[in-house]
Amino acid sequence: MALLELEPESMGVLVQAFYGAVREDPLLGPVFLRALGDDWSPHLERLTHFWRTMMLGTREFQGNVYGTHMRLGGIGPAHFERWLALFDATAMRLFTPPAAAALLQAAHRVAASLQLGYFDKVVVA
Repeated sequence: MALLELEPESMGVLVQAFYGAVREDPLLGPVFLRALGDDWSPHLERLTHFWRTMMLGTREFQGNVYGTHMRLGGIGPAHFERWLALFDATAMRLFTPPAAAALLQAAHRVAASLQLGYFDKVVVA
């Protein structure tokens, strides 16, 4: 596969690949299963809109990422560590180095914000 650049279609490829790995992950999969059940389609579409908005400024995403995630219980530092590791590996595998670096920077900002909500500090960088 040729390495991807940041464009609308590539955000869908990222979301499908990354959340496919999340779904199979023994730590993260159960968290998402509790929150989403078996039908991930609407969530994956929202996530594609989220990443298009984050990376391309499309303004497709409308929602409250922080508030939605704060309602999830049982989240600990290990969840963030694993989420970031899977995201980083997926982005670096699929995207050119500059595009992957931009995605990683954005993902780590999102994770830091959510960690402040859960733990009052950033515990996983």
